Amino acid sequence: MFPVYFKALQAVPPLEMMAHRIAWSLGFVALVLAAQRRWAWLGPALADRRLLLGCAASAGLIALNWFLYIWAVVNARVVEASLGYFINPLVNVLLGAVVLKETLRRGQWLAVAVAAAGVAWLTWLAGSLPWIALALAGTFGLYGLLRKTAPLGALEGLAMETLLLGPLAIAGLAWLAWQGQSAFVAAPGWTQALVVASGPITAIPLLLFAAGARRIPLSLLGILQYIGPTLQLLVGVWLFGEPFEPARLAGFSLIWAALALYSAEGWWQQRRSAA
Repeated sequence: MFPVYFKALQAVPPLEMMAHRIAWSLGFVALVLAAQRRWAWLGPALADRRLLLGCAASAGLIALNWFLYIWAVVNARVVEASLGYFINPLVNVLLGAVVLKETLRRGQWLAVAVAAAGVAWLTWLAGSLPWIALALAGTFGLYGLLRKTAPLGALEGLAMETLLLGPLAIAGLAWLAWQGQSAFVAAPGWTQALVVASGPITAIPLLLFAAGARRIPLSLLGILQYIGPTLQLLVGVWLFGEPFEPARLAGFSLIWAALALYSAEGWWQQRRSAA
């Protein structure tokens, strides 16, 4: 549903919207931490230079990802953005196998190869380097790797990321308001309410993603992430009327076939283990 949400907020420039996502996410996470009284980790975390560097890296990656995605939705590039999140699972599988040394079975490698063929076909059809898709896939893939290997839990990690980004975002929003250039200040009440809601709307899926990433292999996480871009693609084509030629459908069909193959291989292995 993110494309629908950000399309409704296209009156707010992407960079300002990204700053609002950071600021209101920080506020939401702070409320959750206060309600659960989970502050004991913050002091030791702030004193750990290596942890701070890791959180700064993941914070930078997710901020760039947010900005690119908002820009793509506002500029009627939802289908291309969905391609980025189709590529993202391949990035996760690659990172899982190369960096984390996760082992894939032959059937899983075959599924990855079929999906890669679909992505290659879609890239060739575009006629140029799909920079939006590649940037979205790369930033979120690396973010997932950092979150999986981070010592902080899902809530604490997001809190640290937004805490590092928050001062910059709040300062930028204050400067826009001071200069009379804030779209938020000039917007009607319903738009302001939607912007404020960007805090929980952003934080809750990220918390669930970070918690899930720590519980399952990164390669499996990558395949499951085909669900999100499929839904985004349908929104872009059916709701926003973006072009989707039959040749593109062939490429996406390969990717869906890869997902079916991966799922069937996993189901078969589970039955064999049970037997």
